[in-house]
Amino acid sequence: MIDIVIGFGSALWLGILTSISPCPLATNIAAVSFISKKITHPVFVFISGLAYTLGRMTAYAVLGWIIIGSLLSVPQVAQFLQKYMAQALGPILIITGLVLLEKIKINIAGIVLAHKYHNRLVEAGAPGAFLLGLVFALAFCPVSAALFFGSLIPLSLNSNSGAWLALVYGAGTGLPVLIFAVAIALGVSSLSRWVHWITRLELYTRSITGIVFILVGGYYSGLYILKLF
Repeated sequence: MIDIVIGFGSALWLGILTSISPCPLATNIAAVSFISKKITHPVFVFISGLAYTLGRMTAYAVLGWIIIGSLLSVPQVAQFLQKYMAQALGPILIITGLVLLEKIKINIAGIVLAHKYHNRLVEAGAPGAFLLGLVFALAFCPVSAALFFGSLIPLSLNSNSGAWLALVYGAGTGLPVLIFAVAIALGVSSLSRWVHWITRLELYTRSITGIVFILVGGYYSGLYILKLF
């Protein structure tokens, strides 16, 4: 039971950290702000923001389910992961931590949505906002890619909860977005200060998470690879 709680809590935290990272945060705020300009009634702004959030959740959940299900459905791969996943987890966490600390730079080409299609989705209301969230979730930045592929997927493969963690991760990426949607719907005038505060907070939380990843990765490497403990 404790392992399940830790797994779900870790997936939720990784999702929140992904959402407040500079690249996804800027994309999410731009999307929700654009939605609010196209929709006049606050209730519909909130509904569209919720639909956008659900779109992000769905994208991560489906992608995680496909990756995890595909890997575990092949007996040879499943046996390999069962035998060597613990040994591989240490180096994976260390590399992910170095990416979070920006000691390792990676370039990833995400999905780019043409401006005219972006406008059409926004003008389509809640269904369009859902599809917009679906597409934007797949536009991976280096930090979001490191957190999803380098942390969540190994965590899911090493957990009995499996693909459910991807859904929780998706929920974590949607929480800040939903908060911004509510703030815009309520007409909060100090939204820019919120963004500035969250951006500063992200720097500290990402650095702390990166250090923790390196320490835990070092422990796993020492335990399963170097046999130090």
